[in-house]
Amino acid sequence: MKKISVLGSTGSIGTQTLEVVRNNGDIQVTALAAGRNITMLEKQIREFHPRVVCVWEEEKARELKQMVADVSVKVVSGMDGLMEAATEASAEIVVTAVVGMIGIRPTIAAMEAGKDIALANKETLVTAGHIIMKLAKEKGVKILPVDSEHSAIFQCQNGEVEHGNRIHKILLTASGGPFRGWTREQMAKVQLEDALKHPNWAMGQKITIDSSTMVNKGLEVMEAKWLFGVEMDQVQVVVQPQSIIHSMIELEDGAVIAQLGTPDMKLPIQYALYYPQRRFLPGERLDFWKLNEIRFEKPDMENFRGLALAYQAGRRGGTLPTVFNAANEMAVSRFLKREIPYLTIVDMIEEAMNAHRVKENPTVEEILEAEQEAYELIESRW
Repeated sequence: MKKISVLGSTGSIGTQTLEVVRNNGDIQVTALAAGRNITMLEKQIREFHPRVVCVWEEEKARELKQMVADVSVKVVSGMDGLMEAATEASAEIVVTAVVGMIGIRPTIAAMEAGKDIALANKETLVTAGHIIMKLAKEKGVKILPVDSEHSAIFQCQNGEVEHGNRIHKILLTASGGPFRGWTREQMAKVQLEDALKHPNWAMGQKITIDSSTMVNKGLEVMEAKWLFGVEMDQVQVVVQPQSIIHSMIELEDGAVIAQLGTPDMKLPIQYALYYPQRRFLPGERLDFWKLNEIRFEKPDMENFRGLALAYQAGRRGGTLPTVFNAANEMAVSRFLKREIPYLTIVDMIEEAMNAHRVKENPTVEEILEAEQEAYELIESRW
């Protein structure tokens, strides 16, 4: 039995991870962690029988304890609880599917405990990639990407990097989101409901908004830099509206290798959990007779300035990617509450970046301080 811990078990990636577990008979869930959805968490406890369960909110954790009083499970809360779920003794691999920078400390703790990471929390590498990748090497643990694009790159490079072949360029695909081809003037009228309608993928609210602004693609560029040991300018974003090609690599001889498939997150999740083995996965397959064509476009960095700002943050490095990410988190949170207009999301990011004094090679504490500074700046100015 492969034993796993799932952080963010009630979110989109978490629930699909548990669907993969459900469809296979040889994975045991030893720990779960969620924010506040204790109704769903109770159902997961009763189905998967984890040893440890963390609820971020202490009050919700107390409620859950009463709800599962008849079950043998330890219920914990807060950051200490999240760290306990991440380091549950018997787990071999930890699926980090929590949203935001909250994922940094539990990811580090899991790696310190010798556990492999199925990484779905991109903020961990965006803000602390210099710490995470070094630690992975020191501890001899694997970081297995769960994002569809990074999983695609990981799959494409198999058999190449091992033989000493170098990646010349990463071609990171993007759907372009619901507003592909729109001008800023058109996007000025965007409402929350419009931004939550992704044309291809079913995702959580935050990542869906990030995809619509293309900030998500910027975060993925920064993540790819660390995961695959390349420079920012070696990662080229290519808009592929059908989401059929999930990403590509170009090798030094000009050969391009692509990973294709239907837009189904269970494929990269299952690949990470069973790597290097491939298992049957039920679902729709690509039909090239029906597909007819695959289209490509250049990303519009003038109207989608979030992507251009991500390149700026990634090239500069230090604490600037943290500020980019933190400002975006707060801005998206405000937009989801209908407190700011859609275009203000990127305006907030730009202002926070312009006001920030960058620290080089930051520690975890300095990363979290930069996050807090970005929050305070936005609170004071917006």
